[in-house]
Amino acid sequence: MNLKIRKGDTVQVTSGSDKGKKGTVLEVKPSALKIKVQGVKVQTHYDKKDGLLKKEGFIDYSNVKLVSAAAAKEKKTTKKAAAKAK
Repeated sequence: MNLKIRKGDTVQVTSGSDKGKKGTVLEVKPSALKIKVQGVKVQTHYDKKDGLLKKEGFIDYSNVKLVSAAAAKEKKTTKKAAAKAK
């Protein structure tokens, strides 16, 4: 399945306790349809070495909407294609 939201995109949460918050996508799990958004669903995690840590949790893909996409990579052009364009 090809998801429209990718890592680096800016999204807005549409439902849940963090409704209305905006953030950038940190990680995407396409198989589970879950995404991790910066500053949304922050959970505390205890680690013996580092103590208490605050981490973002995964939220459902359907609970966010795309605000702006990350810049697309430029396509590589060959010399022939560049010559035809001129």
